[in-house]
Amino acid sequence: MNADHQAVTVLGLGSMGSALAAALLDRGHPTTVWNRSAERARPLTDRGARPAGTPREAIAASPLGIACVRDYEALHTVLDPVADALAGKVLVNLTSGSPEQAHEMAAWARSHGADYLDGAIMTTPPGVGSPEMMFLYSGAREVFEAQRPTLAALGDPLYLSDDPGLASLYDAALLGLMWSTMTGWLHGTALVGAEKTPATAFTPVAVRWLAAVAGFLSTYAPQVDAGRYPGDDATIDVQIAAIEHLLHAAASRGVDNSLPELLKSTMERAKAQGHGSDSFAGVIEVLRKPADDR
Repeated sequence: MNADHQAVTVLGLGSMGSALAAALLDRGHPTTVWNRSAERARPLTDRGARPAGTPREAIAASPLGIACVRDYEALHTVLDPVADALAGKVLVNLTSGSPEQAHEMAAWARSHGADYLDGAIMTTPPGVGSPEMMFLYSGAREVFEAQRPTLAALGDPLYLSDDPGLASLYDAALLGLMWSTMTGWLHGTALVGAEKTPATAFTPVAVRWLAAVAGFLSTYAPQVDAGRYPGDDATIDVQIAAIEHLLHAAASRGVDNSLPELLKSTMERAKAQGHGSDSFAGVIEVLRKPADDR
């Protein structure tokens, strides 16, 4: 066994945990698997995974354990009774949760002598194993670098920070971006669909447009960091006028306007705070504070 094929234990064999274990097996890592319902392990053991009868046995089997269970309550249910077995091990936690829970788990792992990385899986189970898919990690850099060759079996490992909560925070922020983008696409698809345009015809144009939008983000990011938003491309005032065309087109075709109405109201709040002549990036000034604090 070499460093590129170290033994790994996967704790939790739901759809995602099973995909993680399968990717490790595909890349030659001796893989031990454990799940509360043992029958979930059978497809993996048929491919060469070693089944563990208990969490203690699973942890003992490998220097690296990857946990992916339903939530942090389930994680503690599994690990708390066998915490002493973690001493000298590396625990990579890919269970979804909050940054605060990640901080608590990092402290818990340290208190039991384990190295800890928190992670976020930026794909669905079919994407696990693809080098195109990001896996975000935060925690001690030296732990990450030591485990990078193994973690690369799951997807592209991206290190963020020694702050163990940052992977979880990025996860939440990126999911918000995904949902907003997909809902915008669905609204546009409904709009053109009212004129009998199929989604398959609209979507290639939408995807090409998103490449341009990505360029806008790169332009606006330095403005956000500097807190200055020169409106030399298109101002918030211009965007407010433009969104009226979307609202009219959708209303005329019986398409729900909840999303663009929300966007318009957010732009109008920015205008009311004196940002009408700013670039669209100035909208962040109303997003940084809860409504009650405005």
